[in-house]
Amino acid sequence: MTNGPQAPLRFFSQRALAHRLVLSTLTGRPVHISQIRPSSPLNPGLEPHEVSFLRLLESVTNGSVIEISYSGTALIYRPGLITGSAPGSGASGGVLRHELPARCTRGVSYFLIPLCLLAPFSKGPINVLLTGPGVITSATPSGDVSADTVRTAILPLYSCFGITNSIELRILKRSNMGPKGQGGAGGVQLVFGHQLRLPKTIHLLNPGRVKKIRGVAYCTGVSASNNARMIEAARGVLNPMTADTYIFSDVASAPSIPSNNSSSPNARSKIGVGFGLSLVAESSTGSLYSADIASPPTGGYSPEDLGQQCAFQLLEAISTGGCISMIAAPTILTLMAFGSEDIGRARIGKRIIGDKQIVELGRDLRTFGLSGWGFREPTIEKDDDIVVSVVGKGVANVGRKIS
Repeated sequence: MTNGPQAPLRFFSQRALAHRLVLSTLTGRPVHISQIRPSSPLNPGLEPHEVSFLRLLESVTNGSVIEISYSGTALIYRPGLITGSAPGSGASGGVLRHELPARCTRGVSYFLIPLCLLAPFSKGPINVLLTGPGVITSATPSGDVSADTVRTAILPLYSCFGITNSIELRILKRSNMGPKGQGGAGGVQLVFGHQLRLPKTIHLLNPGRVKKIRGVAYCTGVSASNNARMIEAARGVLNPMTADTYIFSDVASAPSIPSNNSSSPNARSKIGVGFGLSLVAESSTGSLYSADIASPPTGGYSPEDLGQQCAFQLLEAISTGGCISMIAAPTILTLMAFGSEDIGRARIGKRIIGDKQIVELGRDLRTFGLSGWGFREPTIEKDDDIVVSVVGKGVANVGRKIS
């Protein structure tokens, strides 16, 4: 007698929707998610960026089945095999093009970070071009970091797991948030060509001392002097901490989209105008701490205010301690859970491990059948940190041949 299909795991609300779909894809467990904004009077159910992420998942997998209720408040996702940009998957010339809708309110990192988690377990390389009127490459008020922070503070951490080759994030067209925080008409391409069967077991126990700070000040459609003013304000705060501080400046023209003007059908309007700053501090042992800020679409903030605020946010991220920052913790803890069947350890600040998002992540990992976490005090430099131990489940990449 053969076993029937697995019953879907049940979740409620839209919280951590993207990460739960990633865990479902990696473990092969179907999920049923209900009560997605059921009480919203105007926009109940899935929002445009969530529907777009489901379509992106369908593009990089083969055999996935997605069922959405009529009201959009419930969905069933049955994952397939992660194929990436393999021939026959809809990719053209080895590049999978995905367009984000104009009403998208989330930054491009909302799509990039989950995509990077899927990429090492893909059957073939992933080469995805995110384009369309909804691409926002800057940071957003909803907590999404900029594409620069993903490139400088998250992608380098994959080297700890032995994932180092052919990884690149290209910002083809910069953009800030558009009117009402919707859309930006930017462009980003992610190339992830290093696939493996199992991530390596890691031991991150020594945070080290901050030795250098790097950053990117960017502006789109505004004067380049805004970058110089942000850099000067940030350096005024950071220079007393470390002399090795260098912030790059990137000036771009504002993207344009067709305007909905019936009298002038060929007219185009600028969108995604603004400026922002991304900072990353690196320690002597390779630990990374990041901060990100961008001007809101309503304006009202001077470049000096944003520069100082971003610098203070970076100092606060460093003060939380540990070897992992808040933005990188879900990626590191997830890859540790999927690693080889050995005990990996990571030193994390107590304020990070006690955050609601990280606590829910630990519960979700247990729900999907992965190992729980063990905690102990660090043996050296007993600051406000804790050592988290994770036993890898050994969930191998079924798309890769056994060597």
